[in-house]
Amino acid sequence: MQRLHVYPDIRAMFRRLLIATLTGVLAALAVAVFRHSMFLLEGLFLGNHSGSLVAAASELAPWRRALTPALGGLAAGLLLWGWQRLNQQRPHAPTDYMEALDTDEGRFDYGGSLVKSLASLLVVSSGSAIGREGAMILLAALAASLFARRYTPKSEWKLWIACGAAAGMSSAYHAPLAGSLFIAEILFGTLMLASLGPVAIAAVVALLTTHLLSPGASTLYNVQLSGTLTALDYALMVGTGLLAGLCGPLLMWLMQYSHSLFLRLKLSPPWQLALGGLIVGLLSLLTPTVWGNGYSVVQAFLLSPPLLTTLVGIVICKLLAVLASSGSGAPGGVFTPTLFVGMATGMLFAQIISMGFPGTDMAILAGLAGMATLLAATTHAPIMSALMVCEMTGQYVLLPGLLIACVIASVLSRTLRHDSIYGEHVAEHRQIDVGR
Repeated sequence: MQRLHVYPDIRAMFRRLLIATLTGVLAALAVAVFRHSMFLLEGLFLGNHSGSLVAAASELAPWRRALTPALGGLAAGLLLWGWQRLNQQRPHAPTDYMEALDTDEGRFDYGGSLVKSLASLLVVSSGSAIGREGAMILLAALAASLFARRYTPKSEWKLWIACGAAAGMSSAYHAPLAGSLFIAEILFGTLMLASLGPVAIAAVVALLTTHLLSPGASTLYNVQLSGTLTALDYALMVGTGLLAGLCGPLLMWLMQYSHSLFLRLKLSPPWQLALGGLIVGLLSLLTPTVWGNGYSVVQAFLLSPPLLTTLVGIVICKLLAVLASSGSGAPGGVFTPTLFVGMATGMLFAQIISMGFPGTDMAILAGLAGMATLLAATTHAPIMSALMVCEMTGQYVLLPGLLIACVIASVLSRTLRHDSIYGEHVAEHRQIDVGR
């Protein structure tokens, strides 16, 4: 059993809960800084103040829509490449919180991590189809680590990195329970009260701080479902889970294959990221919905599912954009893009079995089930995935069915492909990561 530390006495536990509270505040501030920096860059470079990259892309001239992601990728690549050259002679610590938790003391390359976050800010602000939340969580973990190194013993450093990551996820997705279980299922590998208590406190405090900084809706997505669940609804969720269990390994293979194609070109990081951005830009000429991590598109589809033919076209273009951004090594997360692909998969499944009739609760329900089950299939964290979708939407009535469907998806996916998306994503991106 993996243990970070022995169970503390009562005084040590209260001290850790106090530090967890401070960690939650720091993490929320780090996420807020990244989010507002992104909005600032979008306003400066795109003339957009709506907060929606899809809306920004729709208002740009075709040539700017095609070239903006490429230029953002080029700038991010130059930043990463320059940092590599500047620091190639010195030993390197991890620039990713998952790698830091694998080290003996939980050490970070702070300069490299900040450069990586800045590069991520450039690519997400210029429209690349990569998740902004990955950089937000990294900054939250980084802030927690900096605080821990100054005010806590070395034996606890890994715990506070984990708390920072959970708090960052909670702040980014408005999902404190899922953030805590993300750490427990994916990073700790086991539920331990001594570790999970501070993690949960940090996650909840981060969400409360986020609500104070940005008052608004309590859930990330606005979803309206009418009526109570029937046996048919549970069958639909289970069927979606089976489909996601097959699609999860396929999506991970596509990401791995896309990255290998970029590596075969043997381009330097600036040109590799620029090429990925250019592909996204060209795809945006067909539909501006390929810009960004997919959040605004998910929200629009959950409110009003599109026609089957429209959905198919958008899904193909968006999937290609995600593969181009991820495969080129664009710094950022794959969490939110995975939610988009899962939602689209679920909606396609529902519309096909219902003869293509859109706008029904069946399509929305299958979309939510697709989000949770594809996340479970790619992360191998079924409890976290089910809880996360409930927290993001406020639809807790779905939890029993989602838990069953997510377990099915996770078991089937793990049977077909042992590795999760996080292990592969970190390993693949080390070749162009900062200081590598």
